[in-house]
Order: sequence, then C-alpha cells, then structure tokens
Amino acid sequence: MTQADFLRAPFPAPVPMTEAETLGPRRFFNREMSWLAFNWRVLEEAANPAVPLLERLRFLSISATNLDEFYTVRVAGLRALLRTGTPTPSEDGRSPAEQLELINDDARRLMKVQQITYKKLKREMEAKGIEILTRSKLSARDLKFLENHFLNKVFPVLSPLAIDPAHPFPFIPNTGFTLALELEREEDHRLLQALLPIPQQIARFVTLPGPVGEHRCLPLEELLLLHLDMLFPGYAMRGHCAFRVLRDSDLEVEDEAEDLVRSFESALKRRRRGEVIRMKISAGAPPELKALVMEELHVTPDEVVEVRGLLGVADLKELVLSSRPDLLWPPFTPRVPERVQDNDGDMFAAIRQKDILLHHPYETFDLVIRFLEQAARDPNVLAIKQTLYRTSWDSPIVSALCEAAEAGKSVTALVELKARFDEAANIRQSRRLERAGAHVVYGFMHLKTHAKISTVVRREGDNLVTYTHYGTGNYHPITARIYTDLSFFTCDAALGRDATKVFNYLSGYVQPQALENIAIAPISLKSRLIEMIRAEVTHAREGRPAEIWIKLNSLIEPDVIDALYAASQAGVKISLVVRGICGLRPGIKGLSENIRVKSVVGRFLEHSRIVCFGNGGGLPSKQARVFLSSADWMGRNLSRRVETLVEALNPTVKNQIMGQIMAANLADEAQSWVLNPDGSYSRQLKDPSDGPLFSCHRFFMDNPSLSGRGTAGAKDVPRLARPRDEASPG
Repeated sequence: MTQADFLRAPFPAPVPMTEAETLGPRRFFNREMSWLAFNWRVLEEAANPAVPLLERLRFLSISATNLDEFYTVRVAGLRALLRTGTPTPSEDGRSPAEQLELINDDARRLMKVQQITYKKLKREMEAKGIEILTRSKLSARDLKFLENHFLNKVFPVLSPLAIDPAHPFPFIPNTGFTLALELEREEDHRLLQALLPIPQQIARFVTLPGPVGEHRCLPLEELLLLHLDMLFPGYAMRGHCAFRVLRDSDLEVEDEAEDLVRSFESALKRRRRGEVIRMKISAGAPPELKALVMEELHVTPDEVVEVRGLLGVADLKELVLSSRPDLLWPPFTPRVPERVQDNDGDMFAAIRQKDILLHHPYETFDLVIRFLEQAARDPNVLAIKQTLYRTSWDSPIVSALCEAAEAGKSVTALVELKARFDEAANIRQSRRLERAGAHVVYGFMHLKTHAKISTVVRREGDNLVTYTHYGTGNYHPITARIYTDLSFFTCDAALGRDATKVFNYLSGYVQPQALENIAIAPISLKSRLIEMIRAEVTHAREGRPAEIWIKLNSLIEPDVIDALYAASQAGVKISLVVRGICGLRPGIKGLSENIRVKSVVGRFLEHSRIVCFGNGGGLPSKQARVFLSSADWMGRNLSRRVETLVEALNPTVKNQIMGQIMAANLADEAQSWVLNPDGSYSRQLKDPSDGPLFSCHRFFMDNPSLSGRGTAGAKDVPRLARPRDEASPG
C-alpha cells in the first residue's frame, strides 16, 4: 500500500452499539484511562527493537516521569473529590471512586511491566559494556574508589536521622527517596530505627573506573548501604528498605491575591508539603519498619506499591550516555531555510519577502531566537511584545527581551505564572525582566495564557510594520529539539493587528473586537471550531466533498466531540492524529463510522496542533481552510485558557501544513497506533512485501527543507503530500 493509497483507503468496518449507548456517557472514553493508554504506548517504545538501546532506556524513564506527574496532579485531584464527598462523574459517567479503582489496577500493571522492561534492558546494556552493579559485584579496587568518593562527595551532605521520641519522623519531600533502617547497637544489642534521606542534588548512579569503552556504575543507595558503619558507628544493620513518595502537587492560589508573584512563591512551598498520594517501597521490607513508615506518612495499603527491582525508574535518564553514540539515535542537525540564508540571516527581510513556516525540530528553532535578538539590536525596532508559558532556565529569549528593554525599546512580556511545574522558573524570569526595565504582566487570575505570540513593531520609512510570530509550541529552545511544532512568521497587517489586540486583552482585560484572521479562547475559539465542523456537514448534505484532518495532543471536550460525531453521521470523513488523551470513540455504527484516530509515538514528541477543513473541495485541495493553533481540544484549553487559532491564508504555507505535514502524519506506519472502538490501541501493520514502513519523522529528517525559498518542489515530497488537483490520477 502506498502512502496515497492509505489516505484513500476505506475506513474500518464500524462496530455496533445500542442507541442508548451512543446517546449516553459510553460514547466517550475515560480521560484518565486514555492517558494511561498513552503512557503504555510510551513504555512500548522501550521494548521496540527498532529503537536504539539507550533511547529505549530514555522511553522507560519518560514513562516513569509521566506516571509520577499523573499521580501528583490527576490522581491527587480525584482523591480530593473523593475526600470532600464530591460525586462529580467524568464524561464517561464514572465516579471518582470508580476511576481511582481503574487507575490503581492499570497503573500497577504498568509499573510491573516497567520493572520487567528494566531487567531486559539491563541485560542488553551489560552485553554492550554498560553495567549497573550491586554491592556483591564490587572488586577491592572498586571498594577503595567508592570509599574515597563517599567521604569526599557524598558524606558531607548526608543527614542520618534516628527515629525516637526525641527525634520525630522527618518531612520527606515530593519524589523524596529514603532508606529506612533497623539497626542493632553492638555494645548492648539495643535496637534503633533510622532514616537516611538520599539527597536529590547528587547523581543517582556513581560511575566507577573501568576499561575504555565500558561504563560501570553503582546506584547511590547501594553506596550508602556499603558505608553505614561511617554513618552509624557501633551499629550493625538488621534490616532495611527503600521508599519513595509522591505528594499532591496541585497549586491553590487565593483568588483575590494582591501580589500574584508572592502568592505563587507561597503556593510552591505548600506544594512541597502536599499530602502523600503514593508510596513505593522495596519488596521484602521488615514488617515493623514498613508499618512505621506507612503510619508516619499517613498512607493506606492501597496507596503503597511494593517494587521488586529499581525504585525511581525515572532516574535511569542519567544512563542515557552521550559517550555511547552507537546506542543513541543518529545525530540530526536542524536545517536553516534557504530563504533566510539568501537574506544573510536577516529575519525581517526574509519575512517581508513572504510568510515563513518553520517545522521544528526539522527546521531550527534558532531562527525564533534570532528574530528576537535581531529585534533587540535593530535601531528601527520600537516595541516587542512576547508571551512566555514555558522556557528554559537560562533562556536566550528572555536575554533578548532584557537586551531590548535595556536599549530603551518598549518591551512587554506576558509571563504565565500558572505553567505547572515551571512556576519557579517563570517567577525568576519575571524578576529578571523587571530588573531590565521590561513591562511584565501576568494575565488573568482565572485563565492561563497558553497562546504563543510574539510581535515586533519596526519603523520602515514613514510606516510602522508589525512582524508577528504565532507558534504551536513553547518558546523553549531545549524542548524545541525534540518536540514537533510549527512557527509561523508574517508581516501581514491583519495578523499583526490581531496579535496586538490579543496583547491588549492580556494587559488591559478588554475583550478584543473584530479579530480578522484568528479566533481566541475562551471567547471564540470553541464556537469557531464547531461552526466550521458544521460547515463540513452542509457540504456533505449538499453532495460536495466533506473532510476534516485534525492533529492534537489531546481531545476530550464533549461539545466538540459531539460535533464531530454529528459530522460523521452526515458523511464527513474525519481523520485524527491524537498523540495522547482521546475521549472520542471511533468506528461506532451510526455514531462515528466515518472517524478514524491514530497516535504517533516515536523519536520526536508530536506537539503541533493543526486542523484542516475540506471546505467543499476535499483534502488536500486549494479550496481547503487550514489552521494552526496553540490549543488542544480540552475543556481547560477552550474555556479556561487564552489560546489562539490562526488561519493560514498564504497558499504555500497552507500546502506545507496540509499537503506535507498533515498528510505525512496520516500516512505514517512506522510509529503509529490505531485507536480501536473498545479503547485499545493496535500497532499499524502492513505486509512486509510492500516494503519498509513509512516514518513521518524519518521523512522530514531526510527531505530537503520544506520551507526552502517558499515553495517545495514536487520531487521533495511523497505523492500523498501534493494537493489533490496536482496528484496523478489513481
């Protein structure tokens, strides 16, 4: 099957449901279970033989980090509903208690498979010269090295803690990893219970000297157990266990907080002390020690997970060694579009020539930084406005904004303090911007600002020209290396006016009037989407081609899902690429037989949000309407965040998004999972005789810049990626 054949292939045979089920909550998948299904797909990549060994280890680590965050936010929220007696059901009709039971069962299975996967990877790593040792496998030379390492690099930061009436049980922070010990004093056989918190500031794995080409390491907890005599002289160990806790990490901020920054600083301190919602403990723990830890941390048996293997699987990311490129993805260098090179790197000149669309990480995010750095140093630039949701700790974008402010330009930065787990970094960036003289605003108390917009106002002759950047991803140069996102640069006057109105809304709270080419949440984005979905229904009923292509991270908003169901019932063909959570149930007779859903999980994290409407001409076609967005289709994005939906009007940009990026994602076979009507996912397979599986990631890495000078040649893209009126018949 060719890629073009796949796009034209018939939809799978629909599965029946009763009429009552298609009208009731069973028409939706449960949000939490759908998220867990995504994390299973991430974990599956850790066992995928097509993925290099250490990249598989990275996937294993990511699956553990994901699960930690899921518990500290989503599970914590459900537990709060249960604790307060709030019976609010999920969209699929389940109570908080029912959801927690499902989560507990599935997450425990996932954690068991994580340990099985770790053991398999550990054996493969040993065969490649990477060994994770235990105390029993250490040589005399190792012991001497480790003693020196312990005394000089670990011992000074340790705080062994006795547990008795004079030494109450200490506070264990979120993700805190601790050894619990039963000790016996050799002098009089008196028993002592003690804790040894494992410092989070020290690497989890200690590298040992060894032959060139080999990597030998020891987990930090093994090092501590090896040197207990230095920490508790005169005591012998009778038993021990390790445990790791997760705490409720949701933030609560006073609605009427007078100083938002100080309120968030206080809330961050409270987060650290949130109640424990899950504790992992090593299997075989001494019963009295386990009971003591559970009692002091106020955890119940259903909140405890016994682990036969490695606690803190997320820490395995430390062993993704840059010194072993043979076990990593082949190196990849993002491209610089030819039009920017032709203009000697002058971003403004390149944008004046024609709108630019960058597809990250295949095309370099450095140009977004260059856009702002050039603006900071250009004497003709008068003003810069910028949203910041997440960015790196030492952000070059913030540096450019500071440089511009210090040069006397008008700089306005919208810093979102409510970006979960980046609150501290964003507070730091806001202080830095204020010191440089930038005007820092924090948007709305009840809304997160998730839109990705930057504007530069430049004097050109007698006119002021607004250069605008709209993005689908964060202004984060590190994640931009692994997230697939879109950056759209334009000096179109209407799009510049729209961006300015959004900034005025964020700083002045006055709703923008008469937006020309964009819609924004929470005001008009959801209604615009539903309006355009209904327009496809009209095309279908009047006998015109009717089709929708959608690419998102998450889809759970019930009104939008119902609109898609109605479109399917009218005959609109709908193809979705939803990386993570999907509440829509595809392939149900009489409800969604014209909807298919897939998830792409691979080398890069699919992050761009795109929607294409056939508009009576089908897809891809010149008649289509194409949009890029910062918003996933979730209640929070469409109702409780400031988001953008930007229409691409430039024909070249439309074709890049629709005919290349969307079409290649829909045609992907190598890293795609198909969502079944029962909520399970299946690998997308084909007959091996048809040739290698098509990978959209590989395709974009291998092909010349799709932005180029503004027009990609037909030879550069697969047949599926050309507009339908240009493709060969059949």
